[in-house]
Amino acid sequence: MRSGFLDTLRGLLDRPLASYYLLLSASALLLTVGLVMVFSATMVESYAQQGSAFAVILRQATWAVIGLVAFWVAQRLPVRTYRGIARPLVVLSFLLGVVLLAPDFGTAVVGTDDLWIHVGPVQFQPAEIAKFALLLWVADSLVRLGPRIASWRDLAVPLFPLAGLVMVVIGYSDLGTMIIIVTMFIGLLWSAGVPMRILGTLFSIALVGSALLILFEGYRMERILSFNRPEEYADTWGYQAIQGYYAIADGRWFGVGLGESRQKWEWLPNGHNDFIFALIAEELGVVGCLVILALFGVLVYTGFRIARRSEDPFRMLVASGVTIWLAGQAFINIGGVLGLIPITGVPLPFISDGGTALVVVLAAVGMLAGFARAEPEAARALRARNPSRLVRFLWAPLPPAPTENPDSVPTTRKP
Repeated sequence: MRSGFLDTLRGLLDRPLASYYLLLSASALLLTVGLVMVFSATMVESYAQQGSAFAVILRQATWAVIGLVAFWVAQRLPVRTYRGIARPLVVLSFLLGVVLLAPDFGTAVVGTDDLWIHVGPVQFQPAEIAKFALLLWVADSLVRLGPRIASWRDLAVPLFPLAGLVMVVIGYSDLGTMIIIVTMFIGLLWSAGVPMRILGTLFSIALVGSALLILFEGYRMERILSFNRPEEYADTWGYQAIQGYYAIADGRWFGVGLGESRQKWEWLPNGHNDFIFALIAEELGVVGCLVILALFGVLVYTGFRIARRSEDPFRMLVASGVTIWLAGQAFINIGGVLGLIPITGVPLPFISDGGTALVVVLAAVGMLAGFARAEPEAARALRARNPSRLVRFLWAPLPPAPTENPDSVPTTRKP
């Protein structure tokens, strides 16, 4: 019976569009869970402050619709478009980061508030845009360098100055996002085949830079200290962690029930955002948490599967980068909630409340979906079906025909 199940699973995974449907299914389920949990986490505070339990969830649902539009557009764009917009996006991310670092200038121009830039009624986080921008630009730069990625000098001159400036600008105000960007950056270099001696040097520089940023801001050191002994900081920096532990403990195996959380009654700070996994644990229990982890596991497996099956080197690197980004961010968020690592304040992809993060993640997954459709077997299957022009217009155009001898990144490492 077990052999029959495994054979059936292998048969499903061997289908031409398996990567595409796995990606859509996992992403759709995570998005649905996210909207349900944001509503559950915010209904009490939303009713108390705005007179309607639906005020926050309607805003998040609006961002989700915008994100789905971004998904639709992203899966339709060809590789040359992504490579063409990479450098302008990086420059834009750097300039937006500078606006945050210069509050007087930023407030005079558009309005700034900690990690946010306000333009009229709309606010957005430049750090989220920086993730996407650096992903495209680094992948494009590595493909252009070709075999020269093995040389420190050839690699450093075009790549490190601009990437380093963006990371410093982002890290100064948002260390958690910078750690995700650094993880994605080093993962891209590893996927491209950059020698380990260079990766080790960059990792050491990243550690030193992170330590300096922690020392520069006192509240970051407080988070480190409260991570080791949260009970000694129960009234200050350890309060959020302890309340999160209470939520997790109350949930047990099957949770207290959807919408029945007690911690969301103004006990758990940022329960709708950074600590939404704690509310999932409280309301849905260990079983609900395992379902979330399984969905992220499917997403990570699918992302690396797309990277491994991509003929185009740019698609391979970008698919690897998106997967490392989402996996790293999920680990940092969940690890902080569970007390495995210090709290950094990054949102849980697809699930936490926040418009910019959700739109950017859905755009990145839409791009990954376009790459899944371009897998050689998937492209052949889609072109053999020859869908109508209306279907291609409403959903996605046909992927390019697979080539027999594609150019490839000179590397022996492929996720």
